[in-house]
Amino acid sequence: MRRKLVVGNWKLNGSLAANAALLDSLLREQGSWTCDAAVCAPYPYLAQLNERLIGSTLNWGAQDCSAHESGAYTGEVSAAMVAEFGCRYVIVGHSERRAMHGESDQIVADKAKRALAHGLTPIVCVGETLAEREAGVTDEIVKRQISAVIHTLAHCISQIVVAYEPVWAIGTGRTASPDEAQAVHHVLRAKLHAATERADAMQILYGGSVKADNAATLFAQADIDGGLIGGAALKAADFVAICRAAG
Repeated sequence: MRRKLVVGNWKLNGSLAANAALLDSLLREQGSWTCDAAVCAPYPYLAQLNERLIGSTLNWGAQDCSAHESGAYTGEVSAAMVAEFGCRYVIVGHSERRAMHGESDQIVADKAKRALAHGLTPIVCVGETLAEREAGVTDEIVKRQISAVIHTLAHCISQIVVAYEPVWAIGTGRTASPDEAQAVHHVLRAKLHAATERADAMQILYGGSVKADNAATLFAQADIDGGLIGGAALKAADFVAICRAAG
């Protein structure tokens, strides 16, 4: 049986003081859930996470990494650099990166490959826009996005975590219904089955306005193995409640 995983994505939020208070609250409650849990913070705070969370049951990670190993890429941060701060996870291909920074499916796949090469678990995000959903091409979009990663990683594909995040549900308060989310997760699982015999062991997370009051219903679906949490991850009580809903 797959373990549930809940990952908080702090996005462009945080300060040393606010982070300390949030992490202290999470650490006090870490024994109240049994799922795997992690927080992904902006680069400047990775040292703080490493210092405060080492030895706890909470893992941590970065929100992105470069597709390059090193070189003249001002402003980029490599997977090797991220790994030096004890990160277990790195998010790649978040819809905000795809939309605002023009990241292609292949760039996302290359980032996942770099992450794996440095012992990180990439959380590969896929998802459709509202226009794509209304056009009835959701399955086509997510299969195209994950296919680039499958092609690039080949036999290593089973080492990633996949996160389905419908773009129209991120930060909008709108959430895919449990049936809608499960349907896409099932499509993704089937696509992974065609690539690896370990597909049934892979975690596929749902992201998109997950809250304490809808988490349990979403996580009860057959192919939903936890959540990638945005706004609710910034509030200790909400994040703890979501973790408890996962197990």
